[in-house]
Amino acid sequence: MTDFTGVAERYIAAWNETDADARAKAVADLWTEDAELTDPLTSVTGHEGIGAVIAGAQQMFPGFVFTLGGRVDGHHDIARFTWHLGPAGAAEPVVIGFDVIVLAEDGRIKSVHGFLDKVPA
Repeated sequence: MTDFTGVAERYIAAWNETDADARAKAVADLWTEDAELTDPLTSVTGHEGIGAVIAGAQQMFPGFVFTLGGRVDGHHDIARFTWHLGPAGAAEPVVIGFDVIVLAEDGRIKSVHGFLDKVPA
C-alpha cells in the first residue's frame, strides 16, 4: 500500500527547499526523470524544468512556505491534495492550490496536474 501522505509531504518539502543543490536532489529522488508538471502557469518535463518552476515560485513569493491544506486522498497510483502558500504562521494563505499526482511503479511521481484555487489579485 502506498503512503500517499508521505509522498505529498516530500513533495511539499521539495517546494520549500531553498538550497539549489538540496532541491535538485529532492526533485531527483521524488520525480521520475521524464516527469511532467502541468498547471495553469506552466508545463514542464524533467528534473531541470521542475526545479526551475520551484525556484521561480520561491522568487515570486520570497519567504513564503508551502503546507498541506488538509488530508491526502489516494488510490491505485493516484493521489490528490490541497496545498497552501503564504508566510509561515499566517492565518490565511495567499495562494491555495490543488494537485493530482500520478506515481510510477517505483513510487516516484511521474506527473503532476495542478490547479490554482486562490491567487493574489
